[in-house]
Amino acid sequence: MQRKRIVLYAVLVFCFAACQPATEITGSWKNTNATANNQRFNTILVTALTARTNVRQQVERDIAAALEKRGYKTVKSFDVLPPFTEGKTPDKEVLFSKINQTGANAIMTVALIDKETENRYVPGSTGYAPVPRFGYYGSFWGYYNTWFPTLYSPGYYEEDKVYFIETNLYNARTEELLWSGQSETYNPSSLDSFSREFAQVVVAKMENDGLLRKDASGEELAKERGKERSQ
Repeated sequence: MQRKRIVLYAVLVFCFAACQPATEITGSWKNTNATANNQRFNTILVTALTARTNVRQQVERDIAAALEKRGYKTVKSFDVLPPFTEGKTPDKEVLFSKINQTGANAIMTVALIDKETENRYVPGSTGYAPVPRFGYYGSFWGYYNTWFPTLYSPGYYEEDKVYFIETNLYNARTEELLWSGQSETYNPSSLDSFSREFAQVVVAKMENDGLLRKDASGEELAKERGKERSQ
């Protein structure tokens, strides 16, 4: 029975750890001095600042999908902006000309600002069953041979990969920073799982911070875009 308890405990610990989100927001900032017009954006250009094409496309797709579910129109930068080239400085006028052509009135950037490897000690486990309810208590070898593997499991070290990511939202017209959020991602199992969870976590935080309207709908935003074009 004690042996089963130890095994069950280990399984529960593993399942609990596996269910924990890999990404969490560690801090955010909102520009409270921004004018009301800055908050009335409805088309967002999403850009992941990385030279890795597959990462850029995956992250931008998942963030765009999360925003579109909330009724916002999105533009993915890899559809309109050139890839990052080492040693080549982008031309600001050309860059903003392409952005303006998309009709985006907000720009969302995602950048990996740091990456660390942490050593974490995982302590061993012990168990104690003094009540002789099983046959192997009858002899030293029976007891020793049965319980030795489960009575003591030595601790060990594991390496944790930690990614520090910064997400910013800018006014596309004035370039003013409207919101910034910092997040940490621990041991992502794959690019796909990381990207989908990251997009949901960050967009939900922006919503809670009041940058995205919780009652946003495609119909309401379409009306706003029509009003803006007529002005």
